[in-house]
Amino acid sequence: MRNVYFDNNATTQPAPEVLEAMQPFFREWWGNPSSMHAFGGRVRGHVEEARARVAALIGAEPSEIVFTSCGTESDNAAIRGVFEAQGEKWPVITSRVEHPAVHGPCCRLKERGARVTEIGVDGSGQLDLNRLADALRGGPAVVSMMWANNETGVIFPIQQIGEMVRAAGGVFHTDAVQAVGKIPVDVRQTPVDLLSLSGHKLHAPKGVGALYIRKGVKFKPFMLGGHQEDNRRAGTENVPYIVGLGKACEMAAAHREEDMRRVAALRDRLEAGILTTCPDTRVNGDRKNRLPNTLNISFEFIEGESILYSLSDVGVAASSGSACTSGSLEPSHVLRAMGVPFTAVHGSVRFSLSRYNTQEEVDYTLEQLPPIIHRLRALSPFVENP
Repeated sequence: MRNVYFDNNATTQPAPEVLEAMQPFFREWWGNPSSMHAFGGRVRGHVEEARARVAALIGAEPSEIVFTSCGTESDNAAIRGVFEAQGEKWPVITSRVEHPAVHGPCCRLKERGARVTEIGVDGSGQLDLNRLADALRGGPAVVSMMWANNETGVIFPIQQIGEMVRAAGGVFHTDAVQAVGKIPVDVRQTPVDLLSLSGHKLHAPKGVGALYIRKGVKFKPFMLGGHQEDNRRAGTENVPYIVGLGKACEMAAAHREEDMRRVAALRDRLEAGILTTCPDTRVNGDRKNRLPNTLNISFEFIEGESILYSLSDVGVAASSGSACTSGSLEPSHVLRAMGVPFTAVHGSVRFSLSRYNTQEEVDYTLEQLPPIIHRLRALSPFVENP
């Protein structure tokens, strides 16, 4: 049986080059980079080299990069850090389709008395900019909007959002975990004040991420202790993983355009094949402004979990949306916010590809999927069978 992995928005395979770059920092250069002696200082140099590589990928200055444990920590640190730096007086504005790592801290701030506004999206998953403009008329705010949606791949108009926030005197954070390494991201050209990224979404290991903080932005850290990361995030640096993230960012900078052009062609082949061979299906989200690797598609009148289990039985790994909510029986909050019909929202499947996927894997999936859908529809109480 084949092993086809189409769940790369949940996590990616660490690149062999990344693992190779990490090995010396387990075996030889295991010193503490904050130590005063030469052994630690040599390790410090590799941390700073990795910082420069991360910064180069998004157009930042190395001093604007703070290493974290993951995208979730970066999101929490950004939202809480800016909110508290403003004396907890500013309102918070976010969207209804954010990842739980943004939705969660916004809800916690609301419990503490903050004014939190969630902006809706249209049927294609695009943000209601008129509603955002209305929310910003009240003055400066902490605004957190994702660059690209983890479930549908829909890309928000970050440039326009950032200009609106800046004109209102606010601070703009974007969760770019799904965007970095897949599409161009340049904070020099985009009015973004803080940006979150995660290593395991771009072929680095799990357990490392980064937060970009534009120079001059007021920020109050919530990880307290030592003076690491220029007093912005306490805790001994995870050197092997930081080095791995730096290598992954270097590879993404060198090969992103070529890799994603090929991945988009594979995604489009998979999409066309499913729409041709499986009736009563619909693609969810803006098909023009979306990540090149992501396909979210609904199979009406079937439970998505049944599809995923059946695909897994033939060696194909996909998902129903965010890995952080996959244990929930609730339908996707993203698809519900988009107004996807009830008959389709429960039957949604996300296929997310990477540079390591092949046309043979796509074609194998297209061989296996139609009979699965036909069999499950025959068992569905919502379908009239002859």
